Amino acid sequence: MNDQHSQARHFRSLHVPGEPLVLVNAWDAASARIVAAAGARAVATTSAGVAWSLGAPDGDALGRKAAVDLIQRVVAAVPLPVTADIESGYGDRPDEVAATVQEVIAAGAVGVNIEDARHAGGAPLRPVDEQCARLAAVRAAADRAEVPLYVNARVDTFLRGVGGVAETVARARAYLAAGADGVFVPGAVDPETVAALVAAIPAPLNVLAGPGAPPVPELARLGVARVSLGSSVAEAAYAVARRAAEEAFGTGTYAALADALDYQALNELMRG
Repeated sequence: MNDQHSQARHFRSLHVPGEPLVLVNAWDAASARIVAAAGARAVATTSAGVAWSLGAPDGDALGRKAAVDLIQRVVAAVPLPVTADIESGYGDRPDEVAATVQEVIAAGAVGVNIEDARHAGGAPLRPVDEQCARLAAVRAAADRAEVPLYVNARVDTFLRGVGGVAETVARARAYLAAGADGVFVPGAVDPETVAALVAAIPAPLNVLAGPGAPPVPELARLGVARVSLGSSVAEAAYAVARRAAEEAFGTGTYAALADALDYQALNELMRG
């Protein structure tokens, strides 16, 4: 059993309903090390933060090579399991998604998020059978690599406003049958809704949290197994950059920088 295989098995074991794995999503090596140093049990990437940091919008606009290169840098930066948000898989066909997953595994990741949203027009979500074929290709690619990759199937019914609990559960069950290990339902944070999803989906449930969402202990009480902060940390970091710029160009002052991380501490953290 190699180190990646061991990390994959460990990462899988962290998904416990009622004792959620909390993921403060990173978008580069520095943010990954900051999150790891704060006590993370695993590191997850945010596709939006990654895309923005590389000069692209979120939503399948970033190329596979750029995405995989970033994943490799994050894996190299931390000693923790890394799970990668790969959007829709960076490919139109299942075999192209499989090729992406092969490269993501080669980069050292032990988990992936793959979403059923469509960004190129047409219906907001992929047909269930089409998404199942893509997930089956992901699982087959992981099996060929002999890595127990944790496949987190993202269901965007709530995020896109095109389905409630029943549609979400139907999709989740189909995705699990196709090879997914867990289900991610961003946009669902109402306690009653979360409880209904936990009860109806026979797999670890991942929710997207942030301002306005129930705190982690409450989500734990509801039976959630994974809590992700998604792109919100990157958004907050970029908000500081905007405030600093507007202040410097406006009043000529620097109050926005008052709570910055210490240069020496950050530099030492980057030494590894």
